[in-house]
Amino acid sequence: MAGPNPIIGIHSKDVFDTLSIMLKQALSNPRSIFQQTLRLGGDWLQVLLGNSSLRPDARDHRFQDAAWYDSIFFRRLMQGYFAWHHRLHEWIEESDLTECDRRRATFILSILTEACSPTNTLLNPEALKRCVETSGVSLVQGARHFVHDWLHNGGLPSQVNMKAFCVGENIAVSPGAVVFRNELLELLQYQPTTTEVWQRPLFLIPPQINKYYIFDLTPEKSFIQHATQQGMQVFVCSWRNPKIEQRDWGLENYVVALEDALDAVIEITGSHDVNVMGACSGGITAATLLGYLAAANKSKVNSFTLMVSVLDLNIDNDAALFATDRSLAQAKSYSHRRGVLEGKDLARVFAWMRPNDLIWHYWVNNYLLGYEPPANEVLYWNNDTTRLPAELHGEFIEMYEENPLHKPGLLKICHQPIDLKQVTVDTYIMAGMTDHITPWEACYRSSHLFGGKCQFVLSNSGHIQSILNPPDNKKSYYFLNHEHPKTAKEWKLGAHRIGGSWWVHWIDWISQRSAEKVPAPQQLGSASYPALDIAPGTYVHE
Repeated sequence: MAGPNPIIGIHSKDVFDTLSIMLKQALSNPRSIFQQTLRLGGDWLQVLLGNSSLRPDARDHRFQDAAWYDSIFFRRLMQGYFAWHHRLHEWIEESDLTECDRRRATFILSILTEACSPTNTLLNPEALKRCVETSGVSLVQGARHFVHDWLHNGGLPSQVNMKAFCVGENIAVSPGAVVFRNELLELLQYQPTTTEVWQRPLFLIPPQINKYYIFDLTPEKSFIQHATQQGMQVFVCSWRNPKIEQRDWGLENYVVALEDALDAVIEITGSHDVNVMGACSGGITAATLLGYLAAANKSKVNSFTLMVSVLDLNIDNDAALFATDRSLAQAKSYSHRRGVLEGKDLARVFAWMRPNDLIWHYWVNNYLLGYEPPANEVLYWNNDTTRLPAELHGEFIEMYEENPLHKPGLLKICHQPIDLKQVTVDTYIMAGMTDHITPWEACYRSSHLFGGKCQFVLSNSGHIQSILNPPDNKKSYYFLNHEHPKTAKEWKLGAHRIGGSWWVHWIDWISQRSAEKVPAPQQLGSASYPALDIAPGTYVHE
């Protein structure tokens, strides 16, 4: 949940309104429908004659089975589907709908046409082979999975086997301790793994809608472990999972709680200030914290790293198309009535933004092939959601409406007007090239809100994989431009590609801003802040 647009959701009324507009377009211009029908008939005739060259996109993994190409029947079925798919979208493109209505219609049409793919039915040759090989057992197992998901997963296919992982046992296992706790968060300090450490510590602020251990999945995918191996003193906040009783927690409560944790980090390490890192919605909260500290003339932060986070909230993506005044009001009312916004509701929005990857892939795996959901640590974390208190949810929606971080003084924390131009520390901003939640162009636009020197880096991955980018990932690369021009397009034109993970570049950047090396502490915490519990703490289990 990096930009507030997914917390709005896509309401059924907006979907039906879009379908109504499409129907009116068809009735008002029947000639267009007739022309597309004739074209589709011609396409299908070429398919039947074996003269069609229609093929799936190279990035479309649904039609990988060889039978889709070797079998006359399956090849024609696939090509007939793509002919229908292309003509429907061509009809929308050639319509006289407004640009906004056309994009809404395209989004809804994509969901509908992808749902109708033959790969999602028992005509999928892979499903038929599996059925024969198992003497029908795969269909029985698939039916069992379907009933389970209908009863326990809101009707969507399960993405992961939740029984395969246990937080603190085979996931989130880096050694550390809780050294501070307040009502909203626990502060975890991690055990140094080097004899010397950088004097200035690193403080990680995760998103409020997910558990903190995205930074500490397995040892191979642990940002925290990588940072400690480079001599960093690492602290992270673990948010409490709010209930209805905490419905009044707002952005100011979170900022004040973070400042208390920041003071604990400073006292424990003896450093005058810290390096702060924020991700997704945690990046919005962290940026607000820095704006508040700058307004209050408090010098507690030395540098700021921002990952896949949008602060200038003029976001242009599919979910934002449905951010109407009505949907904004409905979203706010929804959480106000219930006291919290459930993380699983957000997960559904994310899933429908990428249905082939996040819904239909698991539909085929779980139901048609009868396999168990995969054991994947990233998907486990993604499904281990938390709630947002109604007040914070409402404030995020208001931020989407008013874009206050782009307008100095509009947002106030503890009576202090927030102006990010007053944040003059060095910033390092990382975005993902294929991020469908926080588009990298919006992340770049946000980088111009700060008043200090900025280094922008563009990873080749999506939203989560950009964060989880260990150095041994051979497929990783990133784009770097030491200049900071006004537009994302100008930046990209002047950027050069570098093989490997941006983690390596960031370590070099942050090391130059971490003071000097000192002997590693022998124990965690301090006299004022003694160790309370071992990592991963208690809040993460709520």
